[in-house]
Amino acid sequence: MRTHFRGIGAALAGLAAMALGTGAEAAETTFRVNVFPILSNLAIYAAQAQGFFAKRGLKVAIEVTPSSQAQRDGLAKGSFEIAHTAVDNAVAMVELAKVDVVIVMGGDNGLNELYVQPDIRSYADLRGKTVVVDAPNTAYALLLYKMLQLNGLRKGEYVVKSLGATRLRFEAMRKDKTYSASMLVPPYTVSAEREGFRSFGPAVRAVGPYQAIGAVVLRPWAQANADTLVRYIQGYLEGLRWAMNPANKGEAAALVAQQLKLNPDVAAGSYEAAADPVNGFAKDARFDLEGFKNVLKLRAEIEGQWGGTPPPPEQYIDLSYYGRALAGL
Repeated sequence: MRTHFRGIGAALAGLAAMALGTGAEAAETTFRVNVFPILSNLAIYAAQAQGFFAKRGLKVAIEVTPSSQAQRDGLAKGSFEIAHTAVDNAVAMVELAKVDVVIVMGGDNGLNELYVQPDIRSYADLRGKTVVVDAPNTAYALLLYKMLQLNGLRKGEYVVKSLGATRLRFEAMRKDKTYSASMLVPPYTVSAEREGFRSFGPAVRAVGPYQAIGAVVLRPWAQANADTLVRYIQGYLEGLRWAMNPANKGEAAALVAQQLKLNPDVAAGSYEAAADPVNGFAKDARFDLEGFKNVLKLRAEIEGQWGGTPPPPEQYIDLSYYGRALAGL
């Protein structure tokens, strides 16, 4: 009889555990994140692999965008909750599309570098040539125009072709040598260097501090889902800390190789770029306000936005969610 009751007890305990598991699973929140296939996603990949999102009740679904325009359209429609994107895309959404989005976290300066075809030896060689960009009126396209301007080339003296995300632009440059230049980010900078493309240097060397990647959400969604957003940022930051820990270097580089389908040596070189103490990822994805002011300055100067005078940056930012997340770690 004792064995019989012991068996019933074990069965009931099992049913209870199943019920608890079902309840926990039912409470899990799906969080859709839209990204470009670039190194800047390392914190997300790490947080997924190490369970930092899961332990906060989040199931994160990563979606890859082909272009800034597609990403901006998707965020505006509510097709996903968060976009990790060039923060200038958020400004464009507010100013051009009149969509109420807000930047809630930083990331990095983009590690942008201007690469040209091997036969291009000077900026003068780009006169009359075709340069390729993502969206022609935001973000890294403006960086490209500024670098060309600083070196004697005005808009109109070269042809601009919009091809989409960095991966698409780099693949196009590989196949068509008439695509003479583009801003690239890791891992594509690493591949470009090894394949003989010529670097004209990092963007920050030319334009100064620059806030490139940041997390962007619809402002009303953030206000209605503050707790979820805070938990997501916490998981992201924990993933970033894990990835940037030198003890995890090999595992983190392998994760980059797996997620971005790279050769191990390219992934390792990309990781080194992220870990660079000067130009690599910002500690805890801190937002660079001076870098963002430079983003607005470039938009005002090159696109003629706001009559040429950039507005106060605070209207595009709400770092309160980030502050709560950081304080809770």
